[in-house]
Amino acid sequence: MANQNLATYLNDHLAGSVAALELLEYLEKTQTGKAMGRFVPELRADIAADRRELEALMARLHIAASPSRAAAARLAERMTEIKLRLDDPAGGALRLLEILEALSAGIEGKRLLWRALAAVAEDAPALRLTDYGRLEQRAQEQRQRVEMARLETAKTALGTTS
Repeated sequence: MANQNLATYLNDHLAGSVAALELLEYLEKTQTGKAMGRFVPELRADIAADRRELEALMARLHIAASPSRAAAARLAERMTEIKLRLDDPAGGALRLLEILEALSAGIEGKRLLWRALAAVAEDAPALRLTDYGRLEQRAQEQRQRVEMARLETAKTALGTTS
């Protein structure tokens, strides 16, 4: 089952999880004691669990993790961090808003991954051992939680003072 397109696709999503987990680690460090600090550890645990699901799927399909894609993801995360520091050197609400938007986009990509794999699984027995509906629902729930935090952060970051 390990065709090159599938291997590339799964490795891209695995690399995306690396970047997401590093952003969440940053948030855990910077948001401790704040309202966001209670939300982030749970989200990080959920995304780590999803990553383990993806790694297990890749192992069942005999698809190796790509070190070069993981390195590229780390590099992209570092570039994102530099961009965020330039946008908001004080590490305020704008930086938090942009991080939440990046996480939201990544979670939506993960939801679409599970949906695509569910469609492919109809014709690929090796892919049928995973509950993609459950994973898609979990991604949707994660995205809703991030969206609530994003909108609250937007009020602070983008609102005008009287």
